[in-house]
Amino acid sequence: MYPSCLWPGSTTQRPGTSRGCERHPAPRSCLLSFYVSFCIPNQQPEDALEALARAVFIILSLCSVLVIGMGEGGSRSEEGIERGGKPGQPPRCPSMSPSAQPRTHPGQNQLFADLSQEELTAVMSFLTQQLGPDLVDAAQARASENCIYSVELQLPPKAAALTHLDRGRPPPPREALAIVFSGGQPKPNVSELVVGPLPHPFYIQDVTVERHGGPLPYHRRPVLIREYLDIDQMIFDRELQATGLLHHCCFYQHQGRNLVTMTMAPRGLQSGDRATWFGLYYNVSEAGFYLHPVGLELLVDHKALDPARWTIRKVFFQGRYYESLAQLEDQFEAGLVNVVLIPDNGTGGSWSLKSQVPPGPAPPLQFYPQGPRFSVQGSQVASSLWTFSFGLGAFSGPRAFDIRFQGERLAYEISLQEVLTIYGGNSPAAMLTRYLDGSFGMGKYSTPLTRGVDCPYLATYVDWHFLLESQTPKTMRDAFCVFEQNQGFPLRRHHSEVYSHYFGGLTETVPVVRSVSTLLNYDYVWDMVFHPSGTIEVKFHATGYISSVFLFGAARRYGNQVGQHTLGTAHTHSAHFKVDLDVGGLENWVWAEDMAVVPTAIPWSPEHQMQRLQVTRKMLETEEQAAFSLGSTHPHFLYLASNQSNNWGHPRGYRIMLSFAGEPLPQSSSMERAFSWGRDQLAVTQWKKEEPSSTSIYNLNDPWTLDFTDFINNETVTGQVRLVAWVTVGFLYIPHAEDIPNTVTVGNSVGFFLRPYNFFDQDPSSDSADSIYFQKDQDAKACEVNPLACLPQAAACVPDLPAFSHGGFSQN
Repeated sequence: MYPSCLWPGSTTQRPGTSRGCERHPAPRSCLLSFYVSFCIPNQQPEDALEALARAVFIILSLCSVLVIGMGEGGSRSEEGIERGGKPGQPPRCPSMSPSAQPRTHPGQNQLFADLSQEELTAVMSFLTQQLGPDLVDAAQARASENCIYSVELQLPPKAAALTHLDRGRPPPPREALAIVFSGGQPKPNVSELVVGPLPHPFYIQDVTVERHGGPLPYHRRPVLIREYLDIDQMIFDRELQATGLLHHCCFYQHQGRNLVTMTMAPRGLQSGDRATWFGLYYNVSEAGFYLHPVGLELLVDHKALDPARWTIRKVFFQGRYYESLAQLEDQFEAGLVNVVLIPDNGTGGSWSLKSQVPPGPAPPLQFYPQGPRFSVQGSQVASSLWTFSFGLGAFSGPRAFDIRFQGERLAYEISLQEVLTIYGGNSPAAMLTRYLDGSFGMGKYSTPLTRGVDCPYLATYVDWHFLLESQTPKTMRDAFCVFEQNQGFPLRRHHSEVYSHYFGGLTETVPVVRSVSTLLNYDYVWDMVFHPSGTIEVKFHATGYISSVFLFGAARRYGNQVGQHTLGTAHTHSAHFKVDLDVGGLENWVWAEDMAVVPTAIPWSPEHQMQRLQVTRKMLETEEQAAFSLGSTHPHFLYLASNQSNNWGHPRGYRIMLSFAGEPLPQSSSMERAFSWGRDQLAVTQWKKEEPSSTSIYNLNDPWTLDFTDFINNETVTGQVRLVAWVTVGFLYIPHAEDIPNTVTVGNSVGFFLRPYNFFDQDPSSDSADSIYFQKDQDAKACEVNPLACLPQAAACVPDLPAFSHGGFSQN
């Protein structure tokens, strides 16, 4: 046996030894000196001579190896090592991390592709020429100036896209949608302009009235970064410049800026308002400030175009309301304010995401032993079973188009529409807050994916180009990742020992496309998963920091205490999706199936009765019948079906499987119209080009803009009509101590499945090349019987790992 330190000739620690014996790879000529000087002294005295003898034997053996190597042609070339791996190691696996290939020619995969840098630049240049010299860079624009807020892809009309995809006709022109703020006009307004054709635009079409039924009032516009900066300047440089209260309670440092603001929403109580509650928090270095409220909240009226006219309309401090900061300061000086002193390091907890434990062994790693089994070209993904195009709406977030299984289209579009978070609490900021994250931008606030954390290390990472609050396009590195994941679980299996003896099964591997949006404190991980059974899974996980407020009074009615002065406030997460299924064609029907238990006389013993389970089936005829509100009973099986049948006479269909926990906001709320889609877990409506989305980016600042319930007006959903499903998923969350410092994704995931229901004649995965089957009289260890038996040879390669990567941080 070798000594307990190292295997001779090895570059790694021997299993079971202490970390003190680790070393870096060393030339073989150095091995004996290291072995004698370090390992032999660690032996027992009686073993020293034996160990020395072994050392002499080892060096003689190594010399013979070196002589043989020289005799075969001397040292190996770098090229040889690159191909075959290092001497004594397996060869490197082929093409470990497939790189996304750029678009090489116009074609089907460009139809839904987000705009390129060149296209964004062309649109901005054309708009600048057409709209005149008064345009200001949106990054610096004030409310009284004109700017181009955003430019993104204008999705092609469905009819024209299908004509191109299915009949080979020329593709519809690529167009961009630009949102323009015109604050410098006599009557300030927001306009939406379609620009095309790309990449050489020459026309502009104003679609504001067509899309919104009239002009867009200026107060509905999203808040620019410049506006937030002006609000901060107003608060800290004008209003809080000489406050003794903050110096006393919160160690306020005006120059050091140890306090930061956090915006709440919506921005008012009635249409036309633009007044926002801002909470103040300690700016804790390198940790989430969201956990460190100081108890001061300010209602800022910022409707005026001139920041000098902005005012603070109401003040809340540690449980009490005041008309102004001056009144609060006067009462503090008179000794009428009970001040809770809050240390500026929070409450002494561990708030950082930096672990206090040293790194351990590397975690498990999945790799492709024979190369990746999918490709990414431009925005299109192709595997042996699935093809689809993916993208990212600047405001709506992740989306996929033209989703096909074994070449047959199942869905034209699956896209996120909106994310809603409703908070509770006993401070004004908490009790009022209803975040509609589409107004902030699920794409705009996407973040780069960190290799090996946000996605598997060997995933394919794809960049995203965007033009938002800027005059020039920017690139977000690694905004998407695409990978094939071994689920480590059988998709199906059976081990038979009754009458016949065999085993058959299939491990499930799935292509996944992923992106992450970070909206203030919360991070949403968005997944679309494509199963070999023909099932599509759409889900999101929530992580990041909880939102918190100052703890006072009956705070525990609204959440849990998570710090000495900190309340984690209860809230709900809801995500709304558009699901444009084309099941066996463009025209579909809605079917509901459930169970009933029917008393029945037993045929061979009529004097006895049994309760017999049977299936009930109903075709739903109207949009009202096909809308299922939260909390109500709904059919266990609900599916869209075509007028085609499978071999067994059943309509070919796709089932929509939902999950939701939580309650919708009561309809008596004046704000509920802005997210009335949240009333229903599922609603199936007629497809209309006038109803491309269930929400509007203007709903956050004016929650009375678009009402989704207008989509449900008792029209038929049977016969020769096209349908679209609107799906809401979400969950209730009550923060607790284990959310400090960060909320984990475990248990904080929700989504839906689109699952074949008599669409096929049998399970399509039964013919998977990954299937395993062997009988009792067969040798399961033989490659020709069982492909898994070949893994020791097929997977005997070393992953060629790319360097770690992270896309960096925004300057905003």
